[in-house]
Amino acid sequence: MIQTLFGSLEEPPKKGLFDRMKEAVSRTRESLEESIDGVLSLTRTIDESALEDLEMSLIASDIGVTTASEILDVLRERASRKQIEDGNELRQLLKDQLKSILDEQNRPPRAVTAPPEIILMVGVNGTGKTTTSGKLSAHFRTQDKTVLLCAADTFRAAAIEQLEVWSQRSGVDLIKSRQGGDPSAVLFDALQAAKVRGIDYLIVDTAGRLHTKDNLMAELDKMRRITQRFIPEAPHEVLLVLDATTGQNGLQQARLFTESAGVTGIVLTKLDGTAKGGIAIAIARELKLPVRYVGVGEKIDDLLPFDSEAFVDSLLEA
Repeated sequence: MIQTLFGSLEEPPKKGLFDRMKEAVSRTRESLEESIDGVLSLTRTIDESALEDLEMSLIASDIGVTTASEILDVLRERASRKQIEDGNELRQLLKDQLKSILDEQNRPPRAVTAPPEIILMVGVNGTGKTTTSGKLSAHFRTQDKTVLLCAADTFRAAAIEQLEVWSQRSGVDLIKSRQGGDPSAVLFDALQAAKVRGIDYLIVDTAGRLHTKDNLMAELDKMRRITQRFIPEAPHEVLLVLDATTGQNGLQQARLFTESAGVTGIVLTKLDGTAKGGIAIAIARELKLPVRYVGVGEKIDDLLPFDSEAFVDSLLEA
């Protein structure tokens, strides 16, 4: 260890997944704990009034009315049979319920018989879609995978330049055209390049806004068809990027894209900037979609694979 007059120059050890998740959902946890500490205290009786308070706390965390009601139905049934002895047991049962909802949708991505694996990144502008595309590239690079980025959002000003910066940061090549160009043509070139180069992952940043929603969805459908000409089972993943701070409004976005773009998983961004991270539970329960990754900061390595156990433990730490 190198020592100086001011101490060691040795870098502090990197935080593990649980610690980083815990840090990211700190505002959500504080919001929940402030509301439910009384409910989950060791000395308070688990009665209907306590359960109603808990239900309101869950709804306030953006878990949603439907999902919160279903969770509380289970807890009420247990409480009515006097199978909940104290606040600690109630906390554990709540954690079990949340984890069960998340794990029910934890299906793996479509199997890839031969590279490249095609991932379409979809979502409205402002959710962090382009940034997430770059961070996902860096994530795969840490696994010694080869990655190619495709700048198919040719409509948003500076989207191509932004993705170019991220491609340089993550050390991957970028296929692009001029702003206002045909996104399907760029995708075609990227697919050809990925196959010729034997690339493991092709990550496609798509448009987040066109003149109308119908135009946007039609363009996304066209891009899906183009990928299938090259690889019949592609795209292997269609990841919808959602801003966690939008809460229940994000569910409406997700429904639109799920119906029209064949979404297979969610990337939840800006989780560190919201006190309503319960939206991850609502997504799994109401949209029947797995959360694949969560964005927890601005750095290139601030995209974490979603882990249901770490998330729930972080949310309701004893």
